[in-house]
Amino acid sequence: MTGRARAVVAGGAGFVGSHLCELLLSEGAEVVCVDNLITGAEKNIETARQDPRFSFVKQDVTEKLDFGADMVFHCASPASPIDYAMYPIKTMLANSVGTMNCLELAVREGARMVMCSTSEVYGDPEVSPQQEDYFGNVNPVGPRSCYDESKRFAEAMCKAYERERDAQVVIIRIFNTYGPRMREDDGRVIPNFVCQALDDRPLTVYGDGSQTRSFCNVSDLVRGLCLAMTTEGAPGNVINLGNPAEMTVLELARKVIESIGSSSAIEFEPLPQDDPRRRRPDISRAAEILGWSPRVGLDEGLEGVVAYFKENQ
Repeated sequence: MTGRARAVVAGGAGFVGSHLCELLLSEGAEVVCVDNLITGAEKNIETARQDPRFSFVKQDVTEKLDFGADMVFHCASPASPIDYAMYPIKTMLANSVGTMNCLELAVREGARMVMCSTSEVYGDPEVSPQQEDYFGNVNPVGPRSCYDESKRFAEAMCKAYERERDAQVVIIRIFNTYGPRMREDDGRVIPNFVCQALDDRPLTVYGDGSQTRSFCNVSDLVRGLCLAMTTEGAPGNVINLGNPAEMTVLELARKVIESIGSSSAIEFEPLPQDDPRRRRPDISRAAEILGWSPRVGLDEGLEGVVAYFKENQ
């Protein structure tokens, strides 16, 4: 980034948002972090707050965003199954009214917006790997629909603003991401497994563990988000960001136990409704448009997660 660009990061005190704030600061930007702290935490932005170019505003994204901005990142939404099951209405409002407010800010300020969407828009996919032109297989009234469908609506809202208001928007579909600052209780598989293994408790695998996931380190993800903001040809595109290295959940459980040297056993529980059977991104568009590909392998990335939870449990 060149100059003193001002970035507004909605959801900036969350897991992904806080890492994004730090990267933006390191690249010379001024950062306004907006978060209602429902699932984010002020401890996540302790490092960023040491920089005088960083400011924090406790505010819900469903309220008007009245800031100067050169860049707008919309990361504000509960993003784990436990969180959006607890806050289904707030999730839907963050991805509908909140998306509109971010778009209004971007249009008013002449700023580019990066919309943090999700691989969940593909639902339980019938094709693999998932490409951006795949329309998905989503249950519109299931327990995950508050997240899946509100993100699909958010994408449609972005396209409507492009067509009617000339908004400059990049839609990023984020696949499974992990790293430091994930919450132990957020229900996602890597913090679940790591915390269980550190305590020598049984690792909980849902179903038979044959469902697959592809895990991207948060440092790779936020680098991709910044490229989406700064790459000339990115606006107007929908782009997957994730690591295409696919593995089964059972393989992940065994890897975590081995890497920690844990004596944990593995226990199997019923598979939740609408849990995706396969999740693997096609990232050829990210490579072509952004010049992006993941750099951090799972073994290296797990070391950072284990160290974080050892320090913060």
